[in-house]
Amino acid sequence: MGRFTVPDKVLFVCTGSKCGKRGGKDMYKTARKFAKHSNQDIEVFRIECTDRCEYAPVCTISPGNIWLKEYSEKDVLKLLLAKD
Repeated sequence: MGRFTVPDKVLFVCTGSKCGKRGGKDMYKTARKFAKHSNQDIEVFRIECTDRCEYAPVCTISPGNIWLKEYSEKDVLKLLLAKD
């Protein structure tokens, strides 16, 4: 059994049909760039659907199990920068 490094923060961005059209795809791209150039250990994952289409776009940040609906990219990046 192997081991791997667990990131300090993980952002899951829904890029499904409604979320993708309402900013999810752009958020994913922005967050990937942000994580790459950040001094923090952040991983960003694209997920297909959270089944919360009426709140699109939707994303979640761990740790903390923070769910965001109808977010702006600025709000998400602020949360990623915040110290736990």
